[in-house]
Amino acid sequence: MMSGGNTQIVYVKDYTNFEILGKTRDDAIGEAFDKVARVVGLGYPGGPKVDKLAKEGQANIELPKTHFGKNTLDFSFSGIKTAVINLHHKNPYINKADLCASFQKNVTETLMENVKKAIEKTNIKKITLAGGVSANSYIREAFLQLEKENIKVYMPDLKLCTDNAAMIASAGYYNYISGKQNDLDLNAIPNLKL
Repeated sequence: MMSGGNTQIVYVKDYTNFEILGKTRDDAIGEAFDKVARVVGLGYPGGPKVDKLAKEGQANIELPKTHFGKNTLDFSFSGIKTAVINLHHKNPYINKADLCASFQKNVTETLMENVKKAIEKTNIKKITLAGGVSANSYIREAFLQLEKENIKVYMPDLKLCTDNAAMIASAGYYNYISGKQNDLDLNAIPNLKL
């Protein structure tokens, strides 16, 4: 799951049975895309705008990665976001396309490192991308490279990458057919855990 609010590696055992293997400890990847876009003057939403500008640049700027050790699959995108902001403040004439390309490459490598560790840990041969950031062309291409290692990669059509209503409806359907139902006084819980 890659979005503005969450970055998670989830082991889906069944339609209603999940185990979170790794999660963001601070900024989610989508939030980092939005903040980088804002600082370089691209506006909101940042993901598609960074993706578009990055195609005009080269990933030639060294940026830091956060690693928590080999025993965790957690993420941190706060450091990379801060590094991009600091670089831009120190040099407002920095090539913005190169900066976006370097940022995008860095966060993709971080995602891929943890996903590959999750594959080794679980021996799963199927990966699904979900969330708004799954629309990023660089990230999609990186994940498709896993198919060379006999990992099947599923990803939504671009038109469905940001449709939270469709994701919620699908989850509701599988909960319903598994016998989980609520009364009509059910209310939204925006910070509900998976």
